[in-house]
Amino acid sequence: MQRFRRMPSLQKSAAVHAAVSNQFNQERSLSSRATFELNRAAALAAWRGLCTA
Repeated sequence: MQRFRRMPSLQKSAAVHAAVSNQFNQERSLSSRATFELNRAAALAAWRGLCTA
């Protein structure tokens, strides 16, 4: 496991991880498969839009 030497780099990495994780991590047991797929497609489209901008 890589160790962070400076606190700012750790905070930056954690912030990016949290933003990405929140986009893609959905509780599958709380929604139907169709709803999950729609939410997943919307999150992926938003992510692709951010990456191309």
